[in-house]
Parts: sequence; structure tokens; C-alpha cells
Amino acid sequence: MTKAEDTMQADEQSSAEYSAPGGYGPVPPEVLASMSGLDMLRKMLSGELPAPPISKTLSFSLSEVDEGRVVFRGMPKEEHLNPAGTIHGGWTATIMDSALACVVQSVLKQGEAFTTTEFKVNLIRPITPETGEVACEAKIVSRGRTIGVSECRVTDSRGRLMAFGTETCSIFPARGA
Repeated sequence: MTKAEDTMQADEQSSAEYSAPGGYGPVPPEVLASMSGLDMLRKMLSGELPAPPISKTLSFSLSEVDEGRVVFRGMPKEEHLNPAGTIHGGWTATIMDSALACVVQSVLKQGEAFTTTEFKVNLIRPITPETGEVACEAKIVSRGRTIGVSECRVTDSRGRLMAFGTETCSIFPARGA
């Protein structure tokens, strides 16, 4: 098998691993307002609701969800490389932002919504396609009436810390609630 065929086969396998059982697309605001954040995330995980399209483009997905804790898993690929030959920091930041925001979503009540107001990323080690799958685990730090704060760690399959970060989100009434 040629290197190109190997790469194609690996891409097909990783695409299958990170596919969304419910497809891809936005969740309508009225659906978001009709359930708690945890219920919405569980429905995304089970395929009852679609996953965000960016997760397909960047080859990552939600893999675990509990109240106050979520895990995303992703497979960095050659198309995510920067000119220096490592995975672009934007890829790492995006999987982190997804986990950090979703963990805040996991503690929202029905009728509440949120948006990111501040995001801090610390890139510790370079990620390359050879790194293999990475996991981004996020936990809630604080959930107040109008502010949610979360933290996350990105690790490789050997448990090495690749990046960590924090996020602050504003919490407000959802449209249509």
C-alpha cells in the first residue's frame, strides 16, 4: 500500500470514529430553550440532536458528558498543520473552547443560555499528527447566577499534558424561553 493510500485509509477510519450519529448542524433556539443544558448535551451524544459542523471539519467530538464535566476527543491530522509542521494552535484552542463552553452548558437550567466572554489558552507541548488522539477534559470551576467559569486539560494517549486553559461565560435567559 502506498503512503497516500495509508493516509486515505487512516482518514476514513478517524472520520468514522469522530462522526456524529445525529448528523451535523445547528440546534434550533426553541429546542435549546426547551431543555436543560445537560439534557441537550446528552441528546447530542446519543445522536438525538445534531453535532456542530465544526466538529466534523476539525475531526473531534463530544465523548463523555456529566453535570459539571465533559470530555472531547480529537484526532489531529495533516490538514490541521501550520507552516512549522505542528498542529495549528487554533485547532487546539477550538477543541478546548468546545469543551470549556459545553461544561458550562452542562450546568444550565432549562431556559438559560450562555456565551463565552473570556478564554485563556496555554500550549505546553506541540501536537502533531503523530501525537494521535488527544482528550480534552473540562470541569466547572464556578457557576453563579450570571457567570460560569471552567477549566480544561488536553492530554495525549500517554497522559502527557499538551495544553490547559480556562474560560468565563456569561449566563442569561435563552431566546424563546
